[in-house]
Amino acid sequence: MMKVARISFLLVVVFLNSLQLRSQFVGQKTYCNPVDINYRYNFEQLNEKISYRSGADPVIVNHKGEYYLFVTISGGWWHSKDLLNWDYVVPDKWPMEDMCAPAALSVRDTLYLFQSTFEQRPIFYSLEPEKGKLLFYNRWLPRLPPLVGPWDPDIFYDKELDKWYMYWGSSNVFPIYGAELDKSRKLTYASDYVGLIYLHPEEHGWERFGPNHTDTIRPFIEGAWMTKYNGKYYLQYGAPGTEYNVYSNGTYISDKPLGPFTYAPYNPISYKPGGFLVGAGHGNTFQDNYGNYWNTGTPWIAVNWNFERRVAMFPAGFDKTDQMYVNTRFGDFPHYLPKGKWNKSDELFTGWMLLSYKKPVVTSSVKDTFSANRITDENPRTYWVAAQNKPGETVTIDLLHECDVKAIQINYTDYKSNIFDSDSTVYTQFKLFVSKDGKSWQCVSDLSNEKRDRPNAYIELKSTAQARYIKYEHIYVKAANLAISDIRVFGNGNGKAPKTPANFHATRQTDARNADISWDKVDGAVGYNILWGIAPDKLYQTYQVFADKENRLEIRALNKGQDYYFAIEAFNENGVSPSTTAVHIP
Repeated sequence: MMKVARISFLLVVVFLNSLQLRSQFVGQKTYCNPVDINYRYNFEQLNEKISYRSGADPVIVNHKGEYYLFVTISGGWWHSKDLLNWDYVVPDKWPMEDMCAPAALSVRDTLYLFQSTFEQRPIFYSLEPEKGKLLFYNRWLPRLPPLVGPWDPDIFYDKELDKWYMYWGSSNVFPIYGAELDKSRKLTYASDYVGLIYLHPEEHGWERFGPNHTDTIRPFIEGAWMTKYNGKYYLQYGAPGTEYNVYSNGTYISDKPLGPFTYAPYNPISYKPGGFLVGAGHGNTFQDNYGNYWNTGTPWIAVNWNFERRVAMFPAGFDKTDQMYVNTRFGDFPHYLPKGKWNKSDELFTGWMLLSYKKPVVTSSVKDTFSANRITDENPRTYWVAAQNKPGETVTIDLLHECDVKAIQINYTDYKSNIFDSDSTVYTQFKLFVSKDGKSWQCVSDLSNEKRDRPNAYIELKSTAQARYIKYEHIYVKAANLAISDIRVFGNGNGKAPKTPANFHATRQTDARNADISWDKVDGAVGYNILWGIAPDKLYQTYQVFADKENRLEIRALNKGQDYYFAIEAFNENGVSPSTTAVHIP
């Protein structure tokens, strides 16, 4: 009897803990990149004694009206019913090793899963992925020649043709490959593999390697993903390399699943070289339950390892001419989660502006030279470290004037961490307070009992807070050090939006892959968005620049032989200016 009572008590505790976790999201209607999940520590750099959370090569699939997120070397996957609250799922049986850049596909009642490999490996399937049920669909695919793959695979089912295909590739030597799969033989190869997409950085500026495309190293192509829309096949690929701000997604288009494919002149489709999170490459495209398209990507963090990443999710779609686009404008600011079909993806932007950029910070302690001012510099590669990782350490941000505070994001850093496996002791706990005068404080979020790891915790306040001061009070992180890269505060000031920048100029260089952009600075601006595209009504690309930087920028992402239109808008804590009239550069 005592044993039964003890079990019942434990079940109640588990249930209450579950309710507490979900209560953090009750009423929440927005999200903010990076996606707020419990990124897992992994073993990739075990021999170098480097510890970091992984968030690479994301794939989100809509399976029977619910969502599943797969990420490289995570020991499992995540399940969500709303694209906001993600529960981590551990499979009941796992393949020979953890999965890198897996392919995931939902067809009717079955979710298929296949890992990146150069060896013989099986395709798995699940009828209950929310429970971690994983079964063998086949025992292995035949081995391909050395170095061919399939690495970074994507399995695609063409419903209209009732045929199956695989696309793959991750190399700066080999292309993106494709092959038909034979369903009658458990999805083994039904055709020879063929090369479909090659990089041409001499023609496509955005395919050049390095920061802002300035390196001459041969670029990498990877991350294949197929989307069929309006009878056309859009084969997505990532380039030119993970470890820089310009990691992007592009697409080729064909009338047939194995081509020939034609380069989309508006590439890249997903591009985010500026702002807090940079890099938007190697992801996938999926539809939510309302039919809206989304594109995932893997932004670059690079603190403990150059390939340290997170997961981002951007609104995407196809315009009236079937041009594929991904909206990264204000892509790391809060966005609404849709409650229906949107008309324009800009509808999801909340208009909640960044209130914390370069604002004064006071901390309870500082370790070595890891100073407090790094907490508001909008750079995930710089960070503050507390003298000790102990409860009661505080961070106080002075917004300099009273604002309408609506959301706060806490971004932790794994400074000298020694964790190589996420377990029940890996979680984050803290409290958030606001104040008008720095003396009387109101608690707006209490995660004292949180038992989930939230290295990029996004907290939407239950109601708008009128506040000048924001205080973070530390309780617990498992890491050896308490380190925070950025505390980002969102809402609106009580002033006016900035004026439109004057004297905006866009000039193409002799090297047609590059353009020089300049403008007059605007008083009171926090930053600027340079917008461009292949038509005045197709300004889908964005490069965000903060106002304390130079008022000029070199764009090195253009395609030779393609005309462009450029515009600019300014933003501050109160809102966004109208953009300039688009300037045509042939």
